[in-house]
Amino acid sequence: MTPGAGSDARSRLDAIVKAYDVRGIVGEGLTAETVEALGAAFVDEVGAAGASLVVGHDMRDSSPGFAEAFSRGATRRGADVVAIGLCSTDESYFASGQLQAPAAMFTASHNPAAYNGIKFSRAGAQGISLDTGLAAIRDRAAAYLEQGIADAASPGSVSNVDVLADYAAYLRSLVDLSGIRPLKIVVDAGNGMGGLTVPAVLGEAAGLPALPLEIVPLYFELDGTFPNHEANPLEPGNLVDLQRAVVEHGAHLGLAFDGDADRCFVVDEQGGAVTPSAVAAIVAVREIERVRAAGETDVAVIHNLITSRFVPETIEAAGATAVRTRVGHSLIKDRMRETGAVFGGEHSAHYYFREFWGADNGMLAAMHVLAEFGGQQAPLSELAARYTPYALSGEINSTVDDVPAAYTRIVEGFTGRAEFDELDGLTVTGITDESEPFWWFNVRPSNTEPLLRLNVEGGDVATMAAIRDEVLALIRG
Repeated sequence: MTPGAGSDARSRLDAIVKAYDVRGIVGEGLTAETVEALGAAFVDEVGAAGASLVVGHDMRDSSPGFAEAFSRGATRRGADVVAIGLCSTDESYFASGQLQAPAAMFTASHNPAAYNGIKFSRAGAQGISLDTGLAAIRDRAAAYLEQGIADAASPGSVSNVDVLADYAAYLRSLVDLSGIRPLKIVVDAGNGMGGLTVPAVLGEAAGLPALPLEIVPLYFELDGTFPNHEANPLEPGNLVDLQRAVVEHGAHLGLAFDGDADRCFVVDEQGGAVTPSAVAAIVAVREIERVRAAGETDVAVIHNLITSRFVPETIEAAGATAVRTRVGHSLIKDRMRETGAVFGGEHSAHYYFREFWGADNGMLAAMHVLAEFGGQQAPLSELAARYTPYALSGEINSTVDDVPAAYTRIVEGFTGRAEFDELDGLTVTGITDESEPFWWFNVRPSNTEPLLRLNVEGGDVATMAAIRDEVLALIRG
């Protein structure tokens, strides 16, 4: 080992190992050597020597090579790699759940083309975060980079398996779309993995029967350079093409998937964005009604603290318990298992299902929306309006160098007229009487950038806007 190699290896890994996954710029922190070490470390951490381990990847140029490097490290430590090739992230969760095997998915989700990363799962699609194994994987990988990977006495093997048809059939078994009214849908895959999974699940590409859906494809060509727009539908500018196409084609609605197709965003027939909170409320009611009809009486549904107030109101009105949580997919997967919740929804369009091993699946959420919408005659704008009675600001980011000082200004500005809690960041809820519109807001620091993220909701637009502007002035000093 060369002088300083140990600290160099650790610093490289520190730069790419985030709270819930690995993410970095290809060729800088993220190299084939680093990925091979992470593959070996993952096998050790999850005890996969002599057992199966799923490896899948998205359409980024670097993904196949990284998947091979990871598999090399994993087999050197004795794991038998089940290589599922090109897939969406939720397809990798499916393989992990069906095979009861740990999984590694190579993707940088919605990040630009220069990035790549790894999303890890324990067997049964259980999440892994820094607190539940990712830090140990990082430390083991650093040791392998410093000292070399020690080959297991019995090296593993690699087998190639295509799970797309089984994945599509499983989702069809969870949501029956065969009896809905005929719908025309524009789908923007953003040159991401939705271009592979949408034709299989909603079309006939996997050999399943045709559904009453006419799909107008936008950017279905798999292309990790994202030549049309970033595959991040959370940014309004990336929805413009879909919104325009829905109106031009006279479609009933539009769907937009992010790069690894685990999140899905919905637009109505007028091109208006349907909030993820509205989607969460729609799906929550369907899942609550389904399990209550099957005889369940103690039903829980998870929502993070940034979803609309209407989400827990809807959950409670449907006869279930609303469980409020912090933001974060690994954390919510853990809470899904702890509570036995049938469903979980986040403001970021991550939707979690008990019948999908507690993991998130944007395609499944989209199918629920299609089933609900296709089972009635009203336009989607009307249906969505019923689930969006309050005014939401959406997430607003501000560059802040001194977060504690910004928090102090906010607390001083709202003391005496609000309540505070620190479950995740700072949530401030207005003390109002029944004659006044309610309001609340949350500010959270980014894990990776010097940003404060603000979300505001009010009983009406004027109230929301007034609070939003006041808080932004305090945040920005």
